[in-house]
Amino acid sequence: MVQSIEKLDLKGKRVFIRVDFNVPVADGLVADDTRIKGAMTTIKYAADNGAKVVLASHFGRPKGERNPKYSLRPVADHINTMFMKVKFLNDCIGNDVETAINSMANGEVVLLENLRFHSGEEKNDPSFVSELAKLCDVYINDAFGACHRKHASTYGLATAKDQKGAGFLVLKESKYFDQLLKNPDTPFAAIIGGAKVSDKLGVIEALLGRADKVFIGGGMAYTFLKQMGHNVGQSLMELDKVDTCRMLLEKAESRGVKIILPVDFVGSKEFRGAPVAITGREISDDLMGLDIGSKSVELFRKELEGCKTVLWNGPMGVFEDENFANGTFAIANTLAEMDATVVIGGGDSVSAINQAGVADKVSHISTGGGASLEYIEFGTLPGIDVLRA
Repeated sequence: MVQSIEKLDLKGKRVFIRVDFNVPVADGLVADDTRIKGAMTTIKYAADNGAKVVLASHFGRPKGERNPKYSLRPVADHINTMFMKVKFLNDCIGNDVETAINSMANGEVVLLENLRFHSGEEKNDPSFVSELAKLCDVYINDAFGACHRKHASTYGLATAKDQKGAGFLVLKESKYFDQLLKNPDTPFAAIIGGAKVSDKLGVIEALLGRADKVFIGGGMAYTFLKQMGHNVGQSLMELDKVDTCRMLLEKAESRGVKIILPVDFVGSKEFRGAPVAITGREISDDLMGLDIGSKSVELFRKELEGCKTVLWNGPMGVFEDENFANGTFAIANTLAEMDATVVIGGGDSVSAINQAGVADKVSHISTGGGASLEYIEFGTLPGIDVLRA
């Protein structure tokens, strides 16, 4: 069982909270603070309960070297402006950092510099873990988006500390994904989109043991259709995964899982070119499919009727272009209208649900793209497992 932060004595303790502040920054300003907002409940709870709060995150890929481009200072500035007072420290380990933390008053908050400025973070190096351990009495993980990594701050430090638990964000994420995997209200439908079968192969296989219906959209649909003997024209297609698609379709049939594939498309002669309606599953050699068509939208809507649990991960097409966005936004709006537990599994689906303006009408939007996929595939995550008592 994962211990909640609410069950731990925080007063007067140095509480290390691993957050996910790997957010978009443009011209020194935070462009999207969704992840920061998501962590504020845990941060404020710890501060309000008398903790000396030490926030730590990675940012970008500095490859173990100090690089001003990947500094977390803009994030600290944003928090100070929008949420609460936080002091920024210029490193994440060392005597100066330790001294600054030890001199904190109860309720104060500091943000450490980028953990990945040190190569020991991604390597889960014992010496780096030991340096981090000097900074805290209690360990809290509230960075769901990093829970699939066995890094020093997400795994090694949790192993080194007896007093440990999960923040409210991680608890919420694990609650929804555990329900999906272990006890979903049925019928359970999964809508899987995105570019490549290879990116979602493990997830689709895992879902064939749990879902009642699996909808396939996006670029990966064309590899499935190719396997079924349809011409896919210039559409994105993984020739080396055609046999894999056959295996998935056979496995679905043997398990009584219904696979729903698009029946028409919106395409173009070039990527993001002028849109062309493709009325069936046969795509001429001079065209590429870039979105599901109106008949597919209606088919998907009909098949979703009555479903009580829905997972959505991956767009139905190139929704960044308004000419090829209808399928993705139609699915978003359909899910928003359903009387069901709807979980948006991170990544581009989050952008789509936000752009459609219906984010507040679904049950849960995951903050971790890769983490949510691995949770579905493997049933748990290292960063969550290590918190279990």
